[in-house]
Amino acid sequence: MRLWKPVGTALVAAVVLMNPAFAANPDQVVGKWRTPSKHGVIDLVRCGESVCGRIVESDGIKANPDLRDVNNKDASQRTRKVKGLQMVGGFKRQGNEWVNGQIYNPEDGGTYKATITPVDANTLKLKGCIVWPLCKTQTWTRIP
Repeated sequence: MRLWKPVGTALVAAVVLMNPAFAANPDQVVGKWRTPSKHGVIDLVRCGESVCGRIVESDGIKANPDLRDVNNKDASQRTRKVKGLQMVGGFKRQGNEWVNGQIYNPEDGGTYKATITPVDANTLKLKGCIVWPLCKTQTWTRIP
């Protein structure tokens, strides 16, 4: 009996550590992230049970700090500033990923279904889809 409990505990611990759904910290996506296009910086934070992100910086914002959301498909939203705009939100945690969320692209005014997958502590894969399989994946890198 004494041998069974330590072996069982070690086995359970090994399975838990190998399974990303258990090993991943849901807050590992929190922080500032550099996008691959236009030197964008997105600040991802916890929003209740979800994560959301606002645009902090980009080439467009550097060139014009008063840059507006002129490409928004909703004409009533076109006067809002791009800096501070929530671009990412609505996600639900599923194992190691954040799924069923949305990402807004101020360059084309479109909102897309999105998934965030942590690759490691300093890398995220963000996939946005018009409809599956019409998707695009970006790699975001953590800003220290």
